[in-house]
Amino acid sequence: MSQPPFHILTRRAFLDSSFKAGLGVALSTLLDVPPIIQRSLAEGTIGINGKKVIFIFLRGANDALNSCIPVGDPAYFDMGTIASPQPTRPDIGIDLEPGVDYSAKGPCFDPTAGADSVTARATGDPVYLYDKAIRLGNGFAGLHPALKFLAPVYNAGHLALVHRVAYPLQSRSHFDSQAFWESGAPYSNSVRDGLFYRAMIESGLANTSPFTGVSVQQTLPLILRGSAAAMTNITSTDRFSLLGLPSLTGRNKSADYLRQINGLATSPKKERELLQLQFENLSKTLDVFDTLRPNFSDSGNTFRDNIATDGDTDWYQANGNQGYYLFPTRPELNGGWVRAGSTRDAGKFVVPNDSTSTDFFNNLKAAAILLNKTDAIVAGTQLDGFDTHSGQGAADGYQASLLRRVGWAIYALRKYFMQYADRATWENVVIVTLTEFGRTTVQNSNGGTDHAEAGVMWVAGGGIKGFNGLGRSGVFGCSTADPVPWVPGPPNQAGGVNGSMFGVENRYLKRAYDYRSVLGEVIRKHLGATQSQLNRIIPGYAVAGEHLLGGGVSSIDGTRIIGEPGIL
Repeated sequence: MSQPPFHILTRRAFLDSSFKAGLGVALSTLLDVPPIIQRSLAEGTIGINGKKVIFIFLRGANDALNSCIPVGDPAYFDMGTIASPQPTRPDIGIDLEPGVDYSAKGPCFDPTAGADSVTARATGDPVYLYDKAIRLGNGFAGLHPALKFLAPVYNAGHLALVHRVAYPLQSRSHFDSQAFWESGAPYSNSVRDGLFYRAMIESGLANTSPFTGVSVQQTLPLILRGSAAAMTNITSTDRFSLLGLPSLTGRNKSADYLRQINGLATSPKKERELLQLQFENLSKTLDVFDTLRPNFSDSGNTFRDNIATDGDTDWYQANGNQGYYLFPTRPELNGGWVRAGSTRDAGKFVVPNDSTSTDFFNNLKAAAILLNKTDAIVAGTQLDGFDTHSGQGAADGYQASLLRRVGWAIYALRKYFMQYADRATWENVVIVTLTEFGRTTVQNSNGGTDHAEAGVMWVAGGGIKGFNGLGRSGVFGCSTADPVPWVPGPPNQAGGVNGSMFGVENRYLKRAYDYRSVLGEVIRKHLGATQSQLNRIIPGYAVAGEHLLGGGVSSIDGTRIIGEPGIL
């Protein structure tokens, strides 16, 4: 049966637009307006199978080459000639650990476990100050030391590092590329709404559930924006109320006023049933949020690790045999900084002790709680600052400070959904990071990197098919043995032999995966979309020449891509 078109201007659609415009953008984001086209729940299982997604957009374009490091590719260290070698990253490159065989296969070295002799290096650096490339165990790649808390997630088989991710004719513009990632339709003149927004529309629940898609940040991101239904954005958990009132008295007054209006008898004319439904959804949203308000408070931030985090047994034993706080929303909750007797140890921070960490982990905690305590299907936030044109740093420094937040965020979310599961268990949650593009292989004259081609995505969850100790790696696109039908010989090899990873103008990381293939696999295999739904959510899947599903040579730019990575 053919599907009706999305864009039909009806009296209801006109009233919907007028109603939202009258209330203002801030209020309209609280409403779940009935979609113009309601899909049947008989197609797909989005929203009814218990599967959920939490996204983190790394704004500014994270440097993939100092995140998942191709230490097995000589081109990472030297892009010059034999006669005149030119180190690619003399100031920002990550050093290898002397005596460690990075070509060895097996689990990722875990600097947080303290079980490897490498932690007793002659420098005397304690384990929490580890500063060398972490051996990932796939025989080719290393991990930035600031991402050390990803090691236990990786070894549990719950993490996939999908490298060399981009899209055809990669734009170097932040504005354009962010829009393409969030819309799921690069260079499209017709797609104006967000990828996860369309997934929520396909669920058929956007008109009945107080929460379907929700973001916690300054503005509603494009990935959850659209015209047929309004997703929820929360700028501050203190002010999530009608009229944005933080006090209990103000919230009660506004809620009572809303209930009185909604209780008035009205005749069934002039779309009043639509207005009543919108008031009901707004009221439900506020009621749900009021029940969760204690969880968002500072005093409600009691979520803790269940082990001696980072091998810090002294802190563990002095704090009731519980590990570090999962969401470091203030310095006192930041790792093991506060010691017994109220002494301080700055080396025990898990993330930088600054306002950026406070804001990010407040938002991340709220997104996790909403996903765990409500019917929300997708929740997310963002972390800014990855546009590292200057002063990027190496094992320590600016990018490292950002990566520490990413590594701890994924570690903390895993522990939160494992230990505090309500409506979202770790097995039913997928975490995915997004960033608009990668950065140049060669550092610039300011000690930073410039806009380039492919990047890396981290995908984590209890259902992820990562490392399993039986020959399967959790690294994709950064090895010499990726399962891809490449034509033999450079520069078409799957991995990085002799610099083939950097096959785009010699200093750009060559694309092997399309980001839409990664998100598409998550939406279909995890959230439960049918292939027909996925073709509507990500239009490129309906174009044979794009090869987003099974891989092949892109009809757009002639690059051979792998298709879906097979992480679920």
